[in-house]
Amino acid sequence: MLLAIELDGKMSPDNDPKNEVSFAETALRLGGKSEDEAKRTGAVDRADDEVEDMFAEKYKTVNSPIHKAVWENKIPLELFSTPKLDPATISIPAMENSLAVLRAARKENRQYDKNGKVSEELLQELAKAGYWGLLINKKYGGSGVAVRPFMTFLTKVATIEPTAAGLASVHGCIGAVDPVENFGNEAQKNKFLPKLATGEALSAFALTEPNAGSDLTALKTTAELQGDHYVVNGEKLFITNAKEGRTVGIVCLVNGKPAALIADLPNEQNETFQIKTYGLHALKHAHNVGLVFKNFKVPAENLLKVTKGDGLTVAYHGLNMGRLALCSTASGVMRLMLKNMLPWGKFRETYGKAIETRELVKRRIARAAALIAGADALVAWGSWLLDQGYRGELECIIAKIFGSEAEKECAIELFMKTHGGRSFVSGHIFGDNVHDFLAPCIYEGEGEMLGMAFFKSLAKQHGSHYFEPIGLALQKHGIRDFNPANPSHAWALKNELMKYSSWYIGQMLSAKDSAQFKGMDDRLVAHINFAMEQLHQSPMELSENMVKHQLKLPDRQCRIAELSQRVQDAIVMLVTASWAHNENDSLMIAAADILCQDLTRKLTGERPSDSYFKDCSKLADRIIAGEFKALEEIDAAEVIFPYDKAPSRKEVVTAKA
Repeated sequence: MLLAIELDGKMSPDNDPKNEVSFAETALRLGGKSEDEAKRTGAVDRADDEVEDMFAEKYKTVNSPIHKAVWENKIPLELFSTPKLDPATISIPAMENSLAVLRAARKENRQYDKNGKVSEELLQELAKAGYWGLLINKKYGGSGVAVRPFMTFLTKVATIEPTAAGLASVHGCIGAVDPVENFGNEAQKNKFLPKLATGEALSAFALTEPNAGSDLTALKTTAELQGDHYVVNGEKLFITNAKEGRTVGIVCLVNGKPAALIADLPNEQNETFQIKTYGLHALKHAHNVGLVFKNFKVPAENLLKVTKGDGLTVAYHGLNMGRLALCSTASGVMRLMLKNMLPWGKFRETYGKAIETRELVKRRIARAAALIAGADALVAWGSWLLDQGYRGELECIIAKIFGSEAEKECAIELFMKTHGGRSFVSGHIFGDNVHDFLAPCIYEGEGEMLGMAFFKSLAKQHGSHYFEPIGLALQKHGIRDFNPANPSHAWALKNELMKYSSWYIGQMLSAKDSAQFKGMDDRLVAHINFAMEQLHQSPMELSENMVKHQLKLPDRQCRIAELSQRVQDAIVMLVTASWAHNENDSLMIAAADILCQDLTRKLTGERPSDSYFKDCSKLADRIIAGEFKALEEIDAAEVIFPYDKAPSRKEVVTAKA
C-alpha cells in the first residue's frame, strides 16, 4: 500500500486508511489510464488485500507454496507433497447417508421434478441425511467437516448426480454459509446457521448483475437504511439455487459502497420481489434465475459488518472454496465420462474389432485418466493447504482453471469423439449435458481472466517492491518514455535502478536446486525436476516482461495470460507427480506420468514420441481390464441404439465345425 503519496495532485492522508491507494491503482494512473478505471481497479485490489489481511502472515499469498516456488531459489517441496487422506474422514454418517439417498433416487429415476430440476423431495431427503450442514460448525448443528474430506466427498457425489454436487458448493462455499460463518456476529450466526445446517433454508449468493460480472465495481443494486430495515432496489442475474423461500446473500451498495446483506426471500413473489426466468442451456437441473428487488425490505440487523473491507471482501473470501469445489466436481464428472467410454469401446466395432483395441481410443482413455489424476491432485493439495490455514488464492485459481478446462477437453475431445453420432441422441449423457460440461470454464471466474488475476497476485509484491518506486520516480522527473540508455534518465532513477539491478544480478548468480527422492518412481522424479527448472526460469521471465512493457503491461493481456499459463502448467506437474507418489497407486502413477508428459510437450513444443503412445496404450489396457478402482462404484448408462453384431470369424468357424 502507498500512504501519503502525491498522485495527479491528490494526497492520500496517512491517517485515513480508507484513502490508501493500491499498487494496481497507482500503476494504472501512472500508465495514463482514466481516473474511473484506476479507481475501479483499485477497489477490487483493496478487496483482495482486505481478504489477505484476514490470514496470519505465514499463510498469506506471499508465503504460499506457489509464490515461494516462483520467487525463491529453493522450492519448498514439502509444501507440494500432499499427504494421503485418511479414509475415515470421508466415512462419516452424513456423507454415507447422503450418498445412499442419491444412489436410491437415481436408481428409481426420481431425482428430478416435472420441470427437470432436482426435486424438492430429494433436497429434503438430503437435508435429513445431513448433506447441507457438512461445512457448518457443530456448534450450530452442522458436521464441521474439514475442507479436504468435503471436496473428496463432492467428487463422489458428482459421479452420481453432478447438479447435487454443484448445489452443495453453492450452499456451503459461495452461498450464505461462508459469509455468515466468517463475517457474521454471534446473533447472525445463531439466526441463520442452524437452519442452513438442517436444510430448512438453502442458500445462494447474489453478486452478478446485468452490467456487473468480472467487473464487480459496476454494481448498481442499492440498499438504503430506513428505520430498522434496509430497502433494496436493483436486479441480480445468473443466481444459482435462488428461488422463493431461500436464504440469499446480496451484495449491494450502501451509501455508495459495496455491502453484504443476508436476506430470507419470501415464499411467494410480490410487488417487492420478483424472479426473472430465462432460457439457460447450462444448469438445467438447478434453479438459475434473475432476482428483481423493488423497495424490498431486509432487517438492518442482517447487514454483515466487516471489520476491514466491504461487500466485495465478503464475496472474494468464499471464492477459493468454490473454485476448489468446481475442480472436485469436474473430477467426478470426468470419472462418469470415462466409465461410459469403456462399455461403448467394448461394444462398438470397426472392421471386425472393438474400438477399445484401437490406438486412438486407447489414447483417449489414457488422457481421461490423466486429467482425472491432475484434478484429484490439485483438489487434494489445495484443500490440504486451506485446512492448514493458507489463504490458497493462487492454488485455488489453478484448480479452477485446470478442472474446468479438463472437463471441457474430456467432454469434447475424448467422450464425444469416442461415442460419435450417438453423442447427440436424446438420452445420451453428452448430448443431454454438454452445456453443463462447458459452463465451468465461465463459473467462478472465466479461465483466462482468472489467469491474469493469478499473474497479478503472483507479481504484486515484486512489482510493488521494485517497479512502483521506478514509476513514481518517472512521474516525479516528468519522464514519459523511459530509456535506460539515456544518461539523464539513468541518473534520475539511479537509486531505484540500483535496487532492481541488485535483485537481477543476484537472481542470475543464484544456484538453482534440484531434488532426489528415495523410493520414488523415476518418471515422477524426472517430471518434478523438469517442473522445478521451469519455475526457476519464471522470476526472470516475469520480471523482464515487466521491464519491457512497464506501465503498459496491464494492456498486454495475451502476454500476461500466456506467462501465467506456463507457471500454472509447471505447478500442475509438480503437484500431480508429488501427489501420485504419496498415493502409492501404480495406475495413478501411470496416469500422472501421462499428464506430465503432455504438459512437458506443451511447455517445450516437442512432438509426442512412440514410447509416449505405448505408455498411453498400456495405461488404457489396465483401465479396460478394470484396474481403475475409482470407477468401481459408478454405474454406466446403457448403450444407445445397440445393433446386432455380425458373428466373428472364430464364431463362424466354430458353427461350421
